[in-house]
Amino acid sequence: MNGKAEEMAPLKGLPLILAGAVLALTNFMVVLDTTIANVSVPHIAGSLGISGSQGTWIITSYAVAEAVCVPLTGWLAGRFGTVRTFTFGMIGFGVFSMLCGLSTSLGMLVACRIGQGLCGGPLMPLSQTLLMRIFPPQQRAQAMGVWAMTTVVAPILGPILGGTISDSWSWHWIFFINIPVAAICAFGAMRLLSKAETSTEKLRVDRIGLMLMLLWIAALQIMLDLGREHDWFNDGTIVMLGVIALIGFLIFLAWEVTEDQPIVDLRVFRHRGFTVSVLSLSLAFGTFFASAVIIPQWLQTSMGYTATYAGYATAFTGVAAVIMSPIVARMSTRTDPRALVCFGILWLGFASLLRVHWNSQADFWSLALPQMLQGFGMPFFFIPLTTLALGSVEPRETASAAGVMSFLRTMAGAIGTSISTTVWDDSARVARSELVSKLNTDGTVNAMAAQGFSLDQARGVIAQLVDKEAFALATSHIFLLSAFVFVGAAMIIWLTPRPRRTVAAGAAH
Repeated sequence: MNGKAEEMAPLKGLPLILAGAVLALTNFMVVLDTTIANVSVPHIAGSLGISGSQGTWIITSYAVAEAVCVPLTGWLAGRFGTVRTFTFGMIGFGVFSMLCGLSTSLGMLVACRIGQGLCGGPLMPLSQTLLMRIFPPQQRAQAMGVWAMTTVVAPILGPILGGTISDSWSWHWIFFINIPVAAICAFGAMRLLSKAETSTEKLRVDRIGLMLMLLWIAALQIMLDLGREHDWFNDGTIVMLGVIALIGFLIFLAWEVTEDQPIVDLRVFRHRGFTVSVLSLSLAFGTFFASAVIIPQWLQTSMGYTATYAGYATAFTGVAAVIMSPIVARMSTRTDPRALVCFGILWLGFASLLRVHWNSQADFWSLALPQMLQGFGMPFFFIPLTTLALGSVEPRETASAAGVMSFLRTMAGAIGTSISTTVWDDSARVARSELVSKLNTDGTVNAMAAQGFSLDQARGVIAQLVDKEAFALATSHIFLLSAFVFVGAAMIIWLTPRPRRTVAAGAAH
């Protein structure tokens, strides 16, 4: 496969530009789908008759499926060819996007989102691989810069597009818009990238490792998603899922460490720099991603925001991130990356503390400003952390380490979302009980009755007000906890040694 990669002549002229556009657009679409549903959850929950916490399964199912499929990318490309795998993944992504839009129940939508994630998982690393194959060496840095920009811009546009489409048309269209894009990219890949195809061989796959990975991840995610509704470990089903996840994980670890060709190369964890960096990444990214899910839900369910304006408020994070990314990329070559990572994560903690003062009377800019400030810290966190993690492993292990890093980052986002939404709901319930216990209900009802409210109307208004304040308090509680997690993630990065070598910025995606 490597020999063929060296023989291939780079594309030139218009075919090169079109092929590059196809790959960048593919990456943009896959990354967009990680955030486009965030602001649409209340719409989807209302349409399907489910709770908001159940609605987050739509986000976590996609993230988990994508994470599971990333380690398989190398095997799929070697077995079926890079371009062929890319094309079929693109077609599958389009088909499952259509089925997501046609879904009439939560079960069907979650199943189709899993299919979307399985097909979309390999597309990100494959688009990067193919860019490196079709561009001449002197243009690869520019090509990777454009590719990286789609990775940064897509999460900004996701909430805005998701909110606008949900309000203007319906939530179904956040999935239907993928269909023409997927069709164009699949057709473009077949016509333009055929020369970039790699040779294939009958590679064996670690089937036992794959089945064990699917088992413990599925059990863990179902346990996290269903736990709150089933009173956690007071329910036999949740206990059983927890036991399956724990035992499955331990057997998976033992198997992968002893397997010659593991599905996930755990040997990279022998490098202290990689282990500490990935732990810091998982804690920080899981906490960050959870906030990106909770904020739009709170704005729409309690603050009266439309999906469009919730999208605008949350998208400010990405604006500052785009501005700062090239600056941080230059700084990371001259500054200790540990200092940059520590500063970046502490900055995220500072942004979380600003949100602790949010309340039910906050205006748009009080909500949007911490989002924008958070964006300044994001590149300090992501870019140098890639250098630290991948610079700690041996050159031949870079691809495996990047795959493991991507897998754990995505899993951390899904697990962090499940845990945070549970804590958020529980905190709101506790806050509601405390507010009700301190409320002079009879006096308030009588005062409202004197203003012309009926008894039922007065009680309804009071209940709405209490719920609104309870969720505002719960949201503040979540961000206070988040700040502590960010501080912990920032401090542990100093346990890693300085990297011995530099790594290309796009390698971890």
